[in-house]
Amino acid sequence: MLHYKDMRAALPVLKALSNDVRIRILEALYRDGDKNLNDIANLMNLSNSAISLHMSKLEEAGLVEIRASPGKRGSMKLCKPTDDAILVELNAREFLGKCYTHEISVGQYTAYSVEPTCGLATLHSLIGEYDDPRYYSFPERFDAAIIWLTNGYVEYALPNSLKAGECLTELSVAVELSSEAPGVRDDYPSDIYFYLNQVPLGCWISPGDFGKRRGRFNPSWWPSDKNQYGLLKELTVNREGTFIDGNAKISSVTIADLAITHNSSLILRIEAPMNTRNPGGMTVFGKGFGDYNQGVVVKMLYD
Repeated sequence: MLHYKDMRAALPVLKALSNDVRIRILEALYRDGDKNLNDIANLMNLSNSAISLHMSKLEEAGLVEIRASPGKRGSMKLCKPTDDAILVELNAREFLGKCYTHEISVGQYTAYSVEPTCGLATLHSLIGEYDDPRYYSFPERFDAAIIWLTNGYVEYALPNSLKAGECLTELSVAVELSSEAPGVRDDYPSDIYFYLNQVPLGCWISPGDFGKRRGRFNPSWWPSDKNQYGLLKELTVNREGTFIDGNAKISSVTIADLAITHNSSLILRIEAPMNTRNPGGMTVFGKGFGDYNQGVVVKMLYD
């Protein structure tokens, strides 16, 4: 799957798909399988030079691969599509000014408290067994790309790149989250709480544990009856308060209240407790799972 964080990054793909001939070429490749340039030219009723130009545009956009393959009269150029879906984030937020950005694997938590149902998995296999919290302490957990729990929390030590004299004006953390139901249930609300350095930042209510379709990036071995994808949520603390997705205020905690300097440790806790109105657990999706192909992305804006 091709994933673009904003529309400008996707511009080459959008331009390539703005031509009817190129769309028909892709339709034929997906419908009939790989084809050589001569086959495509005959199918489109166009010259080889015209087809070569169209294929060049598709290749530059990353939509097809063209490789040499042995033929009856020497080698021929064989064309195949690269991905079966494209995701373009239309509401990407623009960060103005100076910014540090880091991405943390979801398995790089520094502390945890977990109760079943629970588990974690790498891109290749389950770590240990289902519903056994012991495996959260195994060294393989550093490679985890998805974790889930019914009751508890995980904590991450966020990188602090601030230098002496730099003043933090905004801190944001983006991560793909969902509830954790027995099996999957799209209507299964869960209260997920956020803390930074033990300061409560607020709560977001996850609407469910989504499973009506496969996650766009899930590996092929991942079972269809397990957590499939979540929602990409961005937690932001700035001078006005704490927000989810830039506009939903969840608390009055400001960046000044956190008193972060270049010497500060930054410990983020994401928690799904039982003693709350909607005790629905949580799933944290990392790179290679879910719909967004990312870990925990941290951005620090500063003056």
